[in-house]
Amino acid sequence: MKQFANVSHTVMLLTALLLAPLASLHAQTNGPLRVHPVNPRYFADASGKAILLTGSHTWNNLVDIGPDDPPQPIDFDAYLLWLKAHGHNFTRGWTWEPTRWDTTAMRNEAWRNGNHHVSPHPWLRTGPGQALDGNAKFDLEQHNPEYLNQLRARLARAREAGVYMSVMLFEGYGVQFQPDAWPNHPLNAANNVQEVNGDKNGDGKGVEIHQAARKRVTKYQKEYLRWLVTGLNEFDNLLYEVSNETHPDSTDWQYEVIRIVKEVEGSLPQQHPVGMTYQNRRGKNQTLFDSPADWVSPNSEGGFRDDPPDLKGTKVVLSDTDHLWGIGGDATWVWKSFTRGSNPIFMDTFEGKVLGKVRPQDDGPRRAMGQALRLSRMIDLAKSTPQHELASTGYCLAESGVSYIVFAPEGGKLTLDLSAASGEFTAEWIDPVAGTRSPAGQVVGGVRQSFSAPSDAAVVLFLKRSSQP
Repeated sequence: MKQFANVSHTVMLLTALLLAPLASLHAQTNGPLRVHPVNPRYFADASGKAILLTGSHTWNNLVDIGPDDPPQPIDFDAYLLWLKAHGHNFTRGWTWEPTRWDTTAMRNEAWRNGNHHVSPHPWLRTGPGQALDGNAKFDLEQHNPEYLNQLRARLARAREAGVYMSVMLFEGYGVQFQPDAWPNHPLNAANNVQEVNGDKNGDGKGVEIHQAARKRVTKYQKEYLRWLVTGLNEFDNLLYEVSNETHPDSTDWQYEVIRIVKEVEGSLPQQHPVGMTYQNRRGKNQTLFDSPADWVSPNSEGGFRDDPPDLKGTKVVLSDTDHLWGIGGDATWVWKSFTRGSNPIFMDTFEGKVLGKVRPQDDGPRRAMGQALRLSRMIDLAKSTPQHELASTGYCLAESGVSYIVFAPEGGKLTLDLSAASGEFTAEWIDPVAGTRSPAGQVVGGVRQSFSAPSDAAVVLFLKRSSQP
């Protein structure tokens, strides 16, 4: 696999700030989104236009995480400017259920970045009594207006920037794999004034909170969902995600959460897409495809990492590096996913202050996502489908007879079958990361055409019809 040139994170962040005036914060979204009725690989906006969703996401973009108690918030406006400077239109918003997150205990050494506090949470910390983290216990009967207001404020800023944002309702990775998660969880009996205990089997993890194992736990979860979903309904740039990497035994519970969200929104002015993502560990993608969710983020099963399949609209796929590598992925993966009908999104260490260190090589996929989005706006995405059989490289997104996007992971010579097309086409080469363009000539339909890329580096070939037959 050819390597892409990288630019340091620091330089790119400075560039983002310099480009901010060009990336207008008045590019309002046009939602709410719905599954496109003609090409259900994508969402449609309120006008009916098919939208490719793509962009970076980082762990402290929705609730605050950091070494201080309370933690310092992310500079969310700077974060949005950074996304827009990279040409992104989507970010996945993270929530965290525990009040503390000790990354020194994480299995992946690359993720270890100290001990962090998490705030705010959906319930007020009123006491009486002290929780195990030293702060006041949670009152599960009182929802925290600060939590709702922070989500509302960030959704509003994202909407102004033209960025769609998913809101994670629950987070299931922590209670499975983090030793400090359950002792610092609001549904631990030691941490709430109602003495609600979500750890039914007493093993010190509490994964049962995501299985509807205790009626009292489920009661408070349902009340939280109704409160939050009602409070966020006005935002047209909103999508929901049930939970991050919650275990396979949570399937029935996750399906029920999806149904509850849809039920609550059924009587409200707007309805938003609800997503279900990879179940860690050993979850099966078929569980996601069988769900009532509108969108899914699969694991690597079926080739989503190296040779993405075309699901032909079974679900809208937001293919997320989080569930494929954890921290990983490159520009090649972005273009393979895009030309196979997926919406690629990237888990990003961003400033390296929370989970993980800054990785200069991550600039490649960041910029590639922006280039893919730019190109998607130059075609009729609703009429474009993966047609890998047309290109010798195996990666082709095409509206037959009108436009063709071919990805060549190793450049060189390639062929494109235009035998079913007619008329004349303008062809050009596009750098998959930098977006620079060079002419590839004029070609005519009716035959299989051969092309020689400028080099043996990865490249995109773009054809668009320039004359009618």
